[in-house]
Amino acid sequence: MKLSPSAAAASAINHLLRRASWTAARLAPHVGKTAAFQVSPITVALTVQDSGNVTAAAPETVADATFALSVGLAARIAAGDASAWDEVSATGDGEFARDIGFLAKNLRWDVEEDLSRAVGDIAAHRIVGLAGSLDRWRKQVTASVTASVAEYWTEERPLVATSARVGQFVHDVDTLRDDVARFEKRVEKALRPSAVE
Repeated sequence: MKLSPSAAAASAINHLLRRASWTAARLAPHVGKTAAFQVSPITVALTVQDSGNVTAAAPETVADATFALSVGLAARIAAGDASAWDEVSATGDGEFARDIGFLAKNLRWDVEEDLSRAVGDIAAHRIVGLAGSLDRWRKQVTASVTASVAEYWTEERPLVATSARVGQFVHDVDTLRDDVARFEKRVEKALRPSAVE
């Protein structure tokens, strides 16, 4: 049996909610309310339950709060970028939307804990450590390549000017302007007829 996107999302979110007991108090005032997350062309609608979990909303349910996410924002959120939630457009029940946003920013998946159940504690710790090392390496390579490209375009093939070169250009223009003004005054003085007695 194939799970709907809402049912699959509810299962994953409930897994996180069960591990964070503080979430039940945050969701308690919103029991029975439905939040819809629209990532075109998919909409995931979840209803808050008495237990502090969520369930897939019935198709005819009208959402109390709706969150519109671009595919790019959804990818950033999936990658763990909590700041991406600040760019999500929310409509409807403002208090409910704020609490959902707070949960979304603060719920964390303990990957190592879940892996340890499948492969054991030591292997899970090593896998997570390796993944962290690979992520740090990816960030270092990205920063290095970015710096190299920037240096190439500013030094080797000066398509982009450095701030030092722009500053020197502005200084040279100011000097030229002052020199031209002094020259104009000399020319005016030289061309002025002398007072003849």
